[in-house]
Amino acid sequence: MVEVTIIGGGTGGLTAAIAAAEGGARVVLHEAHRELGGRGRTAAPPYRVNEGPHAFYRGGPHWKWLDRRKLLRPLAPIPPAEGLRLRYHHEGRLRRLPPLGMLRQVLRREAPSDQDFFTWASALADERTARVAANYVAVATFHHDPGSLSAAFTQERLHRAGKFPPEAHYARGGWGAVLDRMGALAAELGVKIETGSRVDTLPTGGPVIVATSLDAARTLLGDDGLRWPSGRTTLVDVAVRTRRGDAFAVSDLDAPGWVERFTAQDRTLAPEGEQLVQAQIPIAPGEGKSDGLARAHHLLDLGYPGWRERTTWTRTAVAAGRTGAVDPPGTSWRDRPAIARGDGVFLVGDQVAAPGVLSEVSFTSALRAVRLALGE
Repeated sequence: MVEVTIIGGGTGGLTAAIAAAEGGARVVLHEAHRELGGRGRTAAPPYRVNEGPHAFYRGGPHWKWLDRRKLLRPLAPIPPAEGLRLRYHHEGRLRRLPPLGMLRQVLRREAPSDQDFFTWASALADERTARVAANYVAVATFHHDPGSLSAAFTQERLHRAGKFPPEAHYARGGWGAVLDRMGALAAELGVKIETGSRVDTLPTGGPVIVATSLDAARTLLGDDGLRWPSGRTTLVDVAVRTRRGDAFAVSDLDAPGWVERFTAQDRTLAPEGEQLVQAQIPIAPGEGKSDGLARAHHLLDLGYPGWRERTTWTRTAVAAGRTGAVDPPGTSWRDRPAIARGDGVFLVGDQVAAPGVLSEVSFTSALRAVRLALGE
């Protein structure tokens, strides 16, 4: 029987642990923190917030894998009335509908990888449409300039993020509820889970799956080549007293940014009579947290009037290099750091050579790493 060691107990590590155990391997999982979850952890009540917007895209390869194992449900659907409260910040005003040109761009599927999105989309429509579409897709890239990225990369995310009905679905109780069920299934399958267990030296004697951030993997493996660009985002969480007429979400089309009221679909995330709102504002090199905060506050002013006087709790953070891979022009997911590192070591995460959008890369890379580790 093969013994597989997994380092990291987040989304990728737990996926790998379950898949390896189902494949007949003995599995030991090490997690440096006292609890599983990684970046997918959901804060404890009363305000159950995630580290950035966390949603499952129904069209992704991980959806059926999770659903077959009864890990995904119960889901928290967006009530139709709330969906009608989606607003767009465009040309300085809050609008109910996006420009028609952006909707046409959403419908496109294929795009070249050797051109940047802005150049490619401008040639098909016009620069205004290209810029609006690029700003909209920041919700699925966490990048300050999605128009500068590979057209294939950005268009795939635009197509999936802009679909109607939406692909994005939410697990009741937050993303952490799904990870809790994954941890329970892993233990049921016989995975030995060691929390508070930091690994500084690669173990020997069997396949090792490193399911950490790329920065941590670079240090652990001593491989300076483990690098790939990512986004940098200001995150703002605000709990406000409930008020009729608040927007469900505000998409900034004048600059990259998104604000969403997550209690619109899941009332369990905040105390009775309060709403939980989260803003994610990508920031450019040279910009700081305060720049993102200023833009977040402006969107909150537009979509949630009087939010400052209604605030009961808030927190802010900057997520740097923790928002998944972004592909520059001339590259694709195949050019990212390879999963197989040699000598029985495999890399898993959202910045490695596997397809998918955002966290889907962690799922697909984990399943691929297990197949390689078990010799399939």
